[in-house]
Amino acid sequence: MGGMIDNLTLGLQTALMPENLFFCFLGVFLGTILGVIPGIGVLVSISLLFPITFHIGPTPALVMLAGIYYGTTYGGSTSAILLNVPGTPSSAVSCLDGHPMAQQGRAGTALLMTTVASFFGGSVGILLLTGFSPMIAASALEFGSVEYFALMVLGLIAASTIAGGSAAKGVSMVLFGILLGIVGSDVYTGQLRFTFGQQALFDGISVIALAMGIFGIAEVVSSVNSVKTASIPPGRITFRSMLPSVSEFRASVMPMIRGSGIGSFFGALPGTGGLIAAYMSYAVEKRIGDESRFGKGAIEGLTGPESANNAADQTAFIPTLTLGIPGSPTMAIMLGVLIIHGIEPGPLVLTEQPDLFWGLVMSFWIGNLMLLVLNIPMVGLWVRLLRVPFQLMFPAIVMFIVMGVLTTYNGSLQIWMVLILGALGYLMRYLAMPAAPMILGFVLGPLMEEHFRRALLLSGGEFGTFIEGPIAQVCLALSAGLLILNFVGSWRRRAARRQSEAGLSAD
Repeated sequence: MGGMIDNLTLGLQTALMPENLFFCFLGVFLGTILGVIPGIGVLVSISLLFPITFHIGPTPALVMLAGIYYGTTYGGSTSAILLNVPGTPSSAVSCLDGHPMAQQGRAGTALLMTTVASFFGGSVGILLLTGFSPMIAASALEFGSVEYFALMVLGLIAASTIAGGSAAKGVSMVLFGILLGIVGSDVYTGQLRFTFGQQALFDGISVIALAMGIFGIAEVVSSVNSVKTASIPPGRITFRSMLPSVSEFRASVMPMIRGSGIGSFFGALPGTGGLIAAYMSYAVEKRIGDESRFGKGAIEGLTGPESANNAADQTAFIPTLTLGIPGSPTMAIMLGVLIIHGIEPGPLVLTEQPDLFWGLVMSFWIGNLMLLVLNIPMVGLWVRLLRVPFQLMFPAIVMFIVMGVLTTYNGSLQIWMVLILGALGYLMRYLAMPAAPMILGFVLGPLMEEHFRRALLLSGGEFGTFIEGPIAQVCLALSAGLLILNFVGSWRRRAARRQSEAGLSAD
C-alpha cells in the first residue's frame, strides 16, 4: 500500500509540473475542438499534433496525445447531440437518444449529463488502470522474447479480426504494415532493406508521415463528400436549461455504472475499444429498460454508452503501457512516441521510467477535470464552431499537416511521402481495406522481428522454441482460433448472401 501511495505521489508531482499541465490542457482543449468537428476524429487530431512530440520530452508528449485521445471522445458527443452527426465513431451511439433530446428542447440536459457520464466512466477506467497495471507489469517482467513475440502475434490477429470485417483483408493489411515497418536498416546487421537507394529511407518510413498520410490526408479527402452541414436545433443553451431533473439523474446512475464496467472490459481488449463498448452498453440498457422509450430521448440510452466509451479510452492504456501491445492505431502512435524518445515499450517502463508512467496516469485525472470544467461553460463556443463551413475547415487542416511535416523534417521529400501515403490511404478506403491493422503492424513489426530473431539466437535456431512455453502456446493457440473463427464466419456470411441472392433470382 505504501508503494502505491509513493507512486501516486510521484505521479502527481510529475503531472503538476508547469510544462505537463500546459500540454495536458493543450491536448484536452484541442482534442475537444477537433472532436466537435464532424469528420475529423482522434486519428486526424493526433496526426495534426504529432510533430510537436519531436520537440518536447516523452512525458509531456504522451500527456498531450492522451489528452487529445479522450478529449475527442468528449467533444464528439456535442455534434452528435446537436447535429445528429457524430464527431467520432464512438459518439455515433449518442445520436440515437441524444439528438431526440435536443429536438425536444433538452439539448442542455443531454450535454451536461454526457459530460458527467464521460467523467464518471473515465474515472472508473483510471482507477482500474492504477490498480491493475503494476500487477500485469510485474508478471510481464518474467516474459522472454518468445512470450513477447507470441503476445504481439495475438495482439495483431485480435486487432485485425475481432472488430469485424474481412479477416483476409485485416491480416493482409497487418502484413503490409509489417513490410513498411522493416524498411530501412536491419536492426542487427545494419544492412539496408527496401530503400531503393533513397537516402531518406535509410532510417525507415517516418511514423509521422504514415499517420498524417493514412489518417490525416486520406480522412480529410474522404470526408469532403460525406460530411454535410446540418442545422442546429433552435433555442439558447443556458446553465439552467442544462440541469437535469431528479428523476433524470436517478435514471442515469445505474446505466453509468454498468456502462463503465462494460467499457473497462472492452477497452483492455485489443481491436475493440470505445465503439464496441458504447454499442454493447446501449444494447444492455435497451434490454434492461423500457425498449419503447429508446430512440426517442431516453437519457439512459445516452449516459450508459458515454460512460462506456470513456472508460474504454482509459483502460486501453493497460495493455499498451504494461505489455507494449497496442490494441488500436491510436495506442500504436503512443508507442511510436516512446520509441522515438528511445524508450522501449513494455513492463520495464514502470520500473525504469516511473515518473513517466505515473505522471501520465495522474494527468488523466487532471485532464478529465479540465474537460469537466471546459465542456459545461463553453457549449456556446462549440455551437459557433459547428457553423464554420467545412469547405473552409478542411483546406486549413491540410495546411496544418504540411506545416507539421516541415517543422519536423526540413525538406520537400517528406511532403511527397505524406501525399503518396495519403493517396494510398484514400485508395485503401475505396477498396474497403482497413487502415487500423496496418498502423499496428507498422509499429509492432520491427519489435516482433527483434524478439523473433533474439529468440532464435538464444535457442540456436530451433523454431520449436516458440511452442515450448505455456504462455506462448496459449497466445498462439488463441491467435489460430481467432483466425479460424473469423474465416469460418466470413465463409458463412458469403454462403448466406449467395443463397439469398439465388432465392431472389428464382422469385
